[in-house]
Formats: sequence, C-alpha cells, structure tokens
Amino acid sequence: MTERLGDIGGRIEGIRQLGAVVNAMRGIAAARARQARDQLAAVDSYAASIAAAIGHALALAPPAHPSASRKLALILFCAEQGFAGAFSERVLDAVGADLATSAVFLIGTRGASVAAERGVAIGWSGAMPSHSPGVPKLADGIAEVIYDRILRGEIDQVDAVFSQWEPGHGTHVERQRLLPFDAARMPYPADSNPPLITLPPDVLLRALTADFVHAQLCKAALHAFAAENEARMTAMASARNQIERRLAELQARQRLVRQEEITAEIIELAAGETAGRASGGRKSIPGVVVTPRRSRSDENVETALGFGGTRVMRRLGDHLWCGVRIGGNSGR
Repeated sequence: MTERLGDIGGRIEGIRQLGAVVNAMRGIAAARARQARDQLAAVDSYAASIAAAIGHALALAPPAHPSASRKLALILFCAEQGFAGAFSERVLDAVGADLATSAVFLIGTRGASVAAERGVAIGWSGAMPSHSPGVPKLADGIAEVIYDRILRGEIDQVDAVFSQWEPGHGTHVERQRLLPFDAARMPYPADSNPPLITLPPDVLLRALTADFVHAQLCKAALHAFAAENEARMTAMASARNQIERRLAELQARQRLVRQEEITAEIIELAAGETAGRASGGRKSIPGVVVTPRRSRSDENVETALGFGGTRVMRRLGDHLWCGVRIGGNSGR
C-alpha cells in the first residue's frame, strides 16, 4: 500500500484551502472590473463634452498642420499583477515592429517584467493603481512625461495601446492616436453661432486639447484595468475547474485506500484464525463463541478471503457482518 489515509486527507485539505484562495481572488477581480466599467461611462461623458467644446474652438482657430517627422512614443497598458494569463504578451505582440523603433512608456509591473524578458528598452514605466479611483492620478503622471519629452524634441507622436473587454466578445487590443491632435475626430458643431469666449482661441484650444488627452488616458487606463481583472477572473475560473477535478480524484483515491485497509485487516484476522485452527486448538474468549453462519454474501466472502466459512467477530463499516453467539444468543 503506497499511500496512507492521513496523507491523502492532508492533500485534500490543502487543495480545499487553495480553492478558497482562488474563489477570493476571483471575487476581488470581479468587483474591481465592475467598478472600472461603471466609471467608464462617466469618463466617456466627460470626453464627449470636451470633444464638443473642441469642435466649437476649431471653428475659431483651426489647428496648424503637424510636421512630417515621426518620433513615435508608445504608451503600453500591461498587467500590474500575475494570474492574468497572456494579458501583457498580447499587448506587446499587437505593437509589432514599432516596439523596436519607438520610445516605450509602459504601465504595469508585471508587464515590465515580461518586456524585460523580451529585451524591450523601456523609456519610462509606472504602476497601475490597485483601485480604479487612482486612475486620474496615473493619467496626470503620464501626461507630464509626454509633454516633457515633446518639449525636449524626443517625440512628436504618441499612441496608446490597451486591452478592451466587451461582453460576448472577450478581450482585444486597441491602438489609439493621442498626439498630434486629430481634428477630424471632433464633432462638427450643429449650431452655426460661434461661442462667446474670454481667452484667445489658440490658448483655449491648447487647454481643451490637454483636457481631452487626459480624458483619453483615463479611458485607456480604465479599459486596461477592467480587462486585466476580467482576464484574472477567467484564469481563476479555469483554476477552480482544475481544483475540482483534482479534488474528485483524491476523494476517489481516499475511498480506494480505505477499502484496501479494510480488506487487509480482514485478511490478517482471518489468517490468524486459520493458523489457530491449523495448530489444533482455538483461543477462546469467555462468553463468546465464534460460529460459522451463512448469509447471501458468505460464498463471495469465503471465495475472496479463503477461510472456509469461519468468520471473524467484527463489523467493519457496512462491508461485512460476521455471525457470533454471545452468552447463548446469536446476532448479526
């Protein structure tokens, strides 16, 4: 017998504890993903308001055409923690050849480790907040880095690459242009009357553009935050299924080992009784007489154990009843 019941029981208890941890992680991920999706509606509304204001401002001061030079910077929103499958790998793969020729700003501690393993040169990195209310502060930090690099002439084009989860469609990677400003994306004002302004049109347009970029960074970060937690929920669901399968296997093994121990003990007792008979005498117990007694399963038990009709005074679970006579009375 290669295993003991105590060892198997300990493994079962360990797997049950692991299942409790997996369930807790799945619940936390679900709560965080739902919170981020709820906040996306507010960010979308804010971005739409800024876009409408920019559309009016463009009528007063059309933006200048950008230069033809291309110094690209990529803002990659990867995973902050583990147990999210290939979340970071999909973001890095979606960039393609631009990854080697662009300045890389990477969000996510776990994603930074994956990028380092691939030999990616990271120009700046930051951590994704553990809760979605911290996203606006993260967007402020990213914007400061972008504007500083633009002023130094290191970059003149910025793209955000992030994962987006949609119900029924799963997760896919999006790439969105942040800078230079694309006026064609702004809604054309339906009202032909120009707005009343107190700032020069170019100053107003720069301020609105900065607000719009901040809103887009918040939107990308929230999408990435929600998608990472959705990926973690999927991974935890898969782990839970594996735990249930392994637990069922161990419980089946536990029942088998218990049956083997019972069978071994019966054989040991029967062998002792047979040895006593072969030596020409029986050990007697005062007031207890062991007698052969046949039942419907006797023939099968006798054939399997080979002790010819004499059964041992013992009840082992529901597996075997042995007939005895105690003080002149018989029992089953």
